[in-house]
Amino acid sequence: MKPAVFSYHKSTSVEEAVEWLEQHPEGKILAGGQSLIPLMNFRLSRPEELLDITGIPQLDTVSQTDGRLVLGGLIRHQALAEHEQVRRAAPVLAEAASHVGHWAIRNRGTLGGSLVHADPAAELPAAMVALDATFELVSRAGVREVPARDFYLGFLTTDIMQTELLTRVSIPSADGTAFGFAEVARRPGDFALAGCFVEVGQDTSGAITWFGISGGPERREITWSSDAQERAEAILEQLDTVDILDEEAYRHHVAQVVAEEAYRKAVRGIA
Repeated sequence: MKPAVFSYHKSTSVEEAVEWLEQHPEGKILAGGQSLIPLMNFRLSRPEELLDITGIPQLDTVSQTDGRLVLGGLIRHQALAEHEQVRRAAPVLAEAASHVGHWAIRNRGTLGGSLVHADPAAELPAAMVALDATFELVSRAGVREVPARDFYLGFLTTDIMQTELLTRVSIPSADGTAFGFAEVARRPGDFALAGCFVEVGQDTSGAITWFGISGGPERREITWSSDAQERAEAILEQLDTVDILDEEAYRHHVAQVVAEEAYRKAVRGIA
């Protein structure tokens, strides 16, 4: 199928982009197009105006500032998986990015697009919640910083406003916290049936951030035990507080399995 007729504008600067968004509040932002274009082709989304932001070079950067990893919104998933600074500063993020879709999707899809689209089964929104990232949202009114843990409001719903552009993501250093990641999908490249990121502190503190089992990332703090039975009971106690959407018994079981796998990877130092 083909999309409905739309007008197209390409921006070369953040200032130009936010000015366009202010003047076209019903317009849509086009970055990698891996979510929006299929929706348009099936005419599930019919924006009359598109703003292409792929011509803004300052959004396609990776840097480290004041101990924080700073990622531009246009970073491609494959670049996240391969970039040396990302692999060194946030190896669990690089590992998760390598599980996003197929190779062609990873080479076109962007970090900002995935975070704003907020598919509940996507890896990167949950990664940002687990890593305690902060999102920089820019509009003509100025810059607004929103913690990832406050950004996701429900199924495909976020805190971003129509006139805002997600420009950067900053991630604090781990400070001794070990992270682990695991997911289960029917086939490589499919959305996860259930997945999670696990945090293991230097004491017994930690957290689990599940994705793919409800309307968005689900982070729960937990006290880890070295005893497998006690740990399984603690995971179940937290998992029972999540409102699982469908295939409840199956996803509940898979979510339990991936939490234990991610924990084991975290304590072994494997992202």
